[in-house]
Amino acid sequence: MTASRLVGAEMWATGTAAELDAITAVLTAAGQIIHSGTRHRLAGADTGRYRIYLRLTIAAPAPGPASRRPATHEAAVLDLDAARARRRAV
Repeated sequence: MTASRLVGAEMWATGTAAELDAITAVLTAAGQIIHSGTRHRLAGADTGRYRIYLRLTIAAPAPGPASRRPATHEAAVLDLDAARARRRAV
C-alpha cells in the first residue's frame, strides 16, 4: 500500500439545499471539512439555490509510479445552462 499525504483544498459549492447536503456528506467521507462558510441564498435565475465556501483536507496517494499512469476514465461534463433551463421548465 502506498503512503498517503494530506492535501488541502478550497472550493465554492453551488446548488439546492439538498445538493449541498449531499456534497458536504461526500466530502466529509473523503476527508475532513476544516471550515464550512455560511450558506448564501442566490437570486435571479438561481433562486432556490445556495452558495457555500468549503475548506477541506483529503488524503491523496503519495507520488509514485501509480500516480503517473494516464487516467483511464472519462470526466463528466455538466452543462449548467441546460440543467437550469430544464429545472425552470418544470
